[in-house]
Amino acid sequence: LQLVESGGGLVQPGGSLRLACAASRYSLDNYVIGWFRQAPGKEREGVACFSSRDGHTYYSDSVKGRFTISRDNAKNTVYLQMNSLKPEDAAVYYCAADPPLTAVQAMCRMSPIPEYWGQGTQVTVSS
Repeated sequence: LQLVESGGGLVQPGGSLRLACAASRYSLDNYVIGWFRQAPGKEREGVACFSSRDGHTYYSDSVKGRFTISRDNAKNTVYLQMNSLKPEDAAVYYCAADPPLTAVQAMCRMSPIPEYWGQGTQVTVSS
């Protein structure tokens, strides 16, 4: 499975961005998928994870109500819609995937660390 993120960039506080994670070689139907982020000097954290097997979704408290994870089956792509962005949301955002039996909360907590990762896309929130 290969994952490629896109959609990062510079946005003002309060603005929105939509990140995309395109998968190749295998269908995302077979995986639990998630979005993670890492800011300079901080640990990588899971912000949104989704399981197509049971439909469960998990959001971290820091993004709940502002971010939405979704999937386009036809495009084999996962999205992260980010609204009401704050300066503290600035980070490199990564998508990741794990085998389907992983629980979404466990995946977002990286326990265990997801198996497949994209290269990341930079999100900068600044006026």
